[in-house]
Amino acid sequence: MAFMVKSMVGGQLKNLTGGLGGDDKGEGEKSEAAAQGMTREEFEEYQRQLVEEKMERDANFAQKKAERATLRTHLRDKYKLPKSELDENQIQLAGSDVELPKELAKMIEEDNEEEAEKDSVLGQLTNIQNLDLDSLKDKAQATLEDFKQTAEKCCIM
Repeated sequence: MAFMVKSMVGGQLKNLTGGLGGDDKGEGEKSEAAAQGMTREEFEEYQRQLVEEKMERDANFAQKKAERATLRTHLRDKYKLPKSELDENQIQLAGSDVELPKELAKMIEEDNEEEAEKDSVLGQLTNIQNLDLDSLKDKAQATLEDFKQTAEKCCIM
């Protein structure tokens, strides 16, 4: 009963005076650990776990940022775009163990293979529409045979 009267009147009196009185902690207030229903040791262990989890999340986040920066660097190299210092810094912060995810590395490798095929002579020829490679091959062989025959005739004369 005294507690209820004190809390009702004390709260209103504190509001009225603007809290000028000293900070008197009430008898009912508990420590942070006790408020959560834990002992002090359990609470400290809980706090350590929270800090460790946060550090692990931060490390994973930094690793992901470095992987993205590595991908951007590869794309900049591929398309001959200017380099970014921010990406290089992120890669250096994560350390030397930064690798592209396997799926992205596979995609880049496939793109490089396609680029190599397109850059080759046969790749350029296949891009030309209405081109029959077999007939072109036959014409080239026929022309070669003609050259051989004319060369033999010239040597005989």
